[in-house]
Amino acid sequence: MADLFDTAPPAGDPQPDVTRPLADRIRPARLSDVVGQGKVMGPDGPLGAMLASGSLSSLILWGPPGVGKTTIARLLARETDLAFVQISAIFSGVPELRKVFDAARLRRQQGRGTLLFVDEIHRFNKAQQDSFLPHMEDGTITLVGATTENPSFELNAALLSRAQVIVLERLSLADLELLAQRAEQELGRPLPLTGEARERILEMADGDGRAALNLIEQVMAWKIPAKENGGKLNTEQLSQRLMRRAAKYDKSGDEHYNLISALHKSVRGSDPDAALYWFGRMLEGGEDPRYLARRLTRMAVEDIGLADPAAQRHCLDAWALYERLGSPEGELALAQAVIYLALAPKSNAGYVAYKAARDLARRSGSQMPPAHILNAPTALMKDQGYGAGYAYDHDAEDGFSGQNYFPEGMKRPVFYLPVERGYERELKKRVEWFASLRQKRRPEGKT
Repeated sequence: MADLFDTAPPAGDPQPDVTRPLADRIRPARLSDVVGQGKVMGPDGPLGAMLASGSLSSLILWGPPGVGKTTIARLLARETDLAFVQISAIFSGVPELRKVFDAARLRRQQGRGTLLFVDEIHRFNKAQQDSFLPHMEDGTITLVGATTENPSFELNAALLSRAQVIVLERLSLADLELLAQRAEQELGRPLPLTGEARERILEMADGDGRAALNLIEQVMAWKIPAKENGGKLNTEQLSQRLMRRAAKYDKSGDEHYNLISALHKSVRGSDPDAALYWFGRMLEGGEDPRYLARRLTRMAVEDIGLADPAAQRHCLDAWALYERLGSPEGELALAQAVIYLALAPKSNAGYVAYKAARDLARRSGSQMPPAHILNAPTALMKDQGYGAGYAYDHDAEDGFSGQNYFPEGMKRPVFYLPVERGYERELKKRVEWFASLRQKRRPEGKT
């Protein structure tokens, strides 16, 4: 059982063991000391309101690594006088869960509730997640689950309906600076870094408080000669001693979809600088440039369309150049495609027209084309009126007959509405011209 329960001393209690990691030594003793989560911890936030009312419901804490999920769970247990039990979905299975539930039931019979903190709860399968439900409903446990993945996709609907999702934010540079000051107070000396180097090390943490404290602890352990900038390292010296922490990026998870969404919307919003930034973020995270080439081509089709028909060709050429050159030279071709797309005139008129046409095609069933545009290769088909009255457009004035090509009796729909941007200005003139000719040449009484 010892491996299931959190046996670490309560947060804030004085401990003689200075060999403990710095992140553990300065763990907040009160919820008000938690850094960077004022939106949920304040009086008007969901956790602040719960504690003020004296009623704590089951929770799912959703946020990136190092933002205080475990600390918040510990302190919630302390604030509500619940026994704190911690397990990890990575190392626990059904037998371990059964032991935890049995112990919580016994504790409840003795008059004390249990806050069960489940780290990486999204790693439990459906059956394991369902096993929590009866114990949550009868009050045996108050569940606090922690996840870095979107609960909407990773957790069962039944579990989500019984727990409130609390979204925690990555820490800002100001939040990380506050942690650095607490670390300096705990260690009794300032960081041996220049101002720029200090900011650099906080940037390297990438919003992760635990990573920031680990980096600070590492720097504090270095022996730095006093003759070097007065005992302080500059940014270049810091970079030589530390490898930059890789940006958080899961090519199959939330970060992947968040960043490609940011890239796509930056292109749609005609912002080449923002588009290049998100393009660079994805490449730095290890994204396959071929995936980006495919998505760029989709943007050309969906958001630029016929306002600039050359955009599609530009993307295909950039894709082909990448295949021939490889990395890193080929990525420059893709970057230029990003810039081209961002600055190109935008129109989704073709995309909207396509979707509307598909929708009408689904709803209109199996209506036949009008008989006059059907081929009649046999005598029987001619007798049925196939091809009768068909007007050959090349023989008509202006090369346009104005005949109806929709099913008989169907009111003529309008799908394509070109915009006054880019090449679609010309296409709009053509659409309007053909519409006026069609009106003039429409047979009497026909709509």
